[in-house]
Amino acid sequence: MAENRKILLPDIGEFKDIEVIEVLVSAGDQVEAEQSIIVLESDKATMEIPSPFAGTIESIMVSVSDRLNEGDAIATVTVDAATAEAKPDEAQAVEEVPVIAEAREAQAEVAESEASSTEAPAETPPATPAATSAKKDTSPGKTLRPHPGGVGESQQAGGRNKMVHASPSIRRYARELGVKLEQIIGSGTKGRIVKADVKSFVKSTMSSGGGGGGIAVSGIPEVDHSKFGEIEKVALSRIKKLSGAHLHRSWVNVPHVTQFDETDITELEAFRKSLAKEAEAKSLRLTPLVFLMKAVVSALQEYPDFNASLDVSGENLILKKYFHIGVAVDTPRGLVVPVVRDVDQKGLFDLAAELGDLAARAREGKLSPGDMQGGCFTISSLGGIGGTQFTPIVNAPEVAILGVARSKMQPVYQDGDFVPRLMLPLALSYDHRVIDGAQGARFISYLSQVISDIRRVLL
Repeated sequence: MAENRKILLPDIGEFKDIEVIEVLVSAGDQVEAEQSIIVLESDKATMEIPSPFAGTIESIMVSVSDRLNEGDAIATVTVDAATAEAKPDEAQAVEEVPVIAEAREAQAEVAESEASSTEAPAETPPATPAATSAKKDTSPGKTLRPHPGGVGESQQAGGRNKMVHASPSIRRYARELGVKLEQIIGSGTKGRIVKADVKSFVKSTMSSGGGGGGIAVSGIPEVDHSKFGEIEKVALSRIKKLSGAHLHRSWVNVPHVTQFDETDITELEAFRKSLAKEAEAKSLRLTPLVFLMKAVVSALQEYPDFNASLDVSGENLILKKYFHIGVAVDTPRGLVVPVVRDVDQKGLFDLAAELGDLAARAREGKLSPGDMQGGCFTISSLGGIGGTQFTPIVNAPEVAILGVARSKMQPVYQDGDFVPRLMLPLALSYDHRVIDGAQGARFISYLSQVISDIRRVLL
């Protein structure tokens, strides 16, 4: 005997109002358990939502461009009753996972926001029959390729979407102070904004003379460009909207200094080319970037202040004992920065394989949350495109970033004569609150020495 089951959007973590970008099935289609039925897009990546049941699609209840939240109905499916009830205990055990996670999240919320012990997380909507049914009728399923770009609910701020993760009490507290939460970088679990973050923001704003909403600067006046000729208005991609807001915060809040240098990579390039056949046999592309990653780790070990972040008070430095390197990747929709973890523990071929995989998934919009979190230091390489130098913006809360331009052959004076050497331009931008000019010069000088003789990473 068959029965109809409703498929509801399962617990997909900290995401809200996610847009449907593709519907993969139609009414009448046969689906297997765990077969993807719709695709959601959240800022920088996509998520495929699977059916928890095998059966026949009775109806589709969503369309492209719809925005969904946990518990929203997606489709109805006709399933065999015997199959649906074959393993009830197993299904129940799976369904308990998001509930337990939600309870733990609530406990963390209480501790961080100094709210009462009965307060619920901001992302948890008021109880509704649909939300209750979501807990009872579906398992979380297998969510593939969620996006790490932000957590919490999406708010409109000056025409831009900004993901904000904060409790109701924190939102109320911010409103009372006239603070826009989208201007604050959260220090709580998974980027959650806590009361200390709001207080620190207000204190920083008041000390800078900015008033209640950030640093007071005059806006760019609006211009009617159509008066001067034909125009076309094109919306920015989600990545550019999010990246723009993040870079603006970093530029406004971090006092930048950029230190320039050049390093001789003649020997490094010869070594890289000598490994080309071995890399090709492993179906790998061994780029100069993997060598730079190893050299950067060596410099971070020598100068640990660069492998650090300021705490929310701005009075303590958090020194990191791990070495996760972010690498800027150019994609059709904008710049993203996946993170390669534990670079100090991996060889060149391992790094080449991981970097190739991350870059491919970044261009396809298939990065997971962990792929873009936890970076210690970022490398932005434009060598494959061109240019002689540029000034990269620090990827806060990191305190430094390395910009790499295109290498070129040029004469270098050595031992009484000019010899041709392959020189690589470097640009190190850093947070001047943490790193002074002398430290910056020492770091890039040491890094240049390691790159010039990559054998130094073994010391």
